[in-house]
Amino acid sequence: MSASCHGNDEHNDKHNNRSIDFLFWGSLIGVGTLFILGVYFPKAVSGQPWLETMAHTTHQMVSAMWWGVAIGALFIGLLSKIPRDFIMSVLGKGGTLSGLFRATAAGVLLDLCSHGILMVGAKLYERGASAGQVIAFLLASPWNSFSLTLVLIGLIGLQWTIAFIALSMVIAITTGFVFDRLVDRGTLPRNFNTTSLPEDFEFWPEAKRSLAKTGFDFRFVFDVIVRGIRDSRMVVRWLLFGILLAGILRALLEPAQYEQFFGPTLVGLAITIFVATVLEVCSEGSTPVAADILTRAGAPGNSFAFLMAGVATDYTEVMVLKDTTRSWKLALFLPLIALPQIVVVAWFMNAY
Repeated sequence: MSASCHGNDEHNDKHNNRSIDFLFWGSLIGVGTLFILGVYFPKAVSGQPWLETMAHTTHQMVSAMWWGVAIGALFIGLLSKIPRDFIMSVLGKGGTLSGLFRATAAGVLLDLCSHGILMVGAKLYERGASAGQVIAFLLASPWNSFSLTLVLIGLIGLQWTIAFIALSMVIAITTGFVFDRLVDRGTLPRNFNTTSLPEDFEFWPEAKRSLAKTGFDFRFVFDVIVRGIRDSRMVVRWLLFGILLAGILRALLEPAQYEQFFGPTLVGLAITIFVATVLEVCSEGSTPVAADILTRAGAPGNSFAFLMAGVATDYTEVMVLKDTTRSWKLALFLPLIALPQIVVVAWFMNAY
């Protein structure tokens, strides 16, 4: 059965490679056009406020996320070179608490933005990580990178930063645990890429032997870059579409209309989650916004919810999960399981 599924996947991939990806090329042309207008022809768009807003948004978001996407693609290229046994030995066995803790720790420690981390998470699933491990990795990582942690400390203080990180890890582990249990029950599809480690597998001796056989020459670097670009296209297509969507929303809605409603109330929490859901904001962009919600609106729970809900409900994340796992059900279970936890935690943070 497993072989049959893989055979069908390869057939579908070949079919998809022959067809034109209208979403990717359409979004790329749209983003490219707006970026060029905003950078090289600002006077041409200044007479149209909506077009100027979209061009400025595109330039701002591309400038903020390009490095994360580039580093994420590089990680993907490197992961494609690492044998699956090594990755699984680091992550631990899927479906176990130990595996979830390792995936969560990896998400916290890996210094990438949400877009780069999303590409790495998709590659980990392909390399055999369980659904729960990938979900825990994604929920723990997007704004918990070392660089953004330092930014958060400067904006909201050490105590709140530690609280945010600890609570995000709890939600990541809990959500990952539920995902793995649903996979065990057959409610969600199992990852057919998963393989068992050989009983005699020893990480360090095997790593030394593999490194000794690897030639780190120009061909190696070139292959890493090519594989990274090729394998990250699935994510990039949704990021490009997200930039266009963000530009449209910013052209239609005034940011000042949001800020006055972000108070520590149920209505304020609901509005915060709604804004985090509909706006495609990268981790660099969400961090200062979340800090303003805490310091200006006095709503620490809403600030936490803005960071977490942006990950749990982000349509880019949902669509990439759907493409990676080939399951709408698994992708939609991310907000279904994570969002109620986020709401409860945020409410208690506002109340106490």
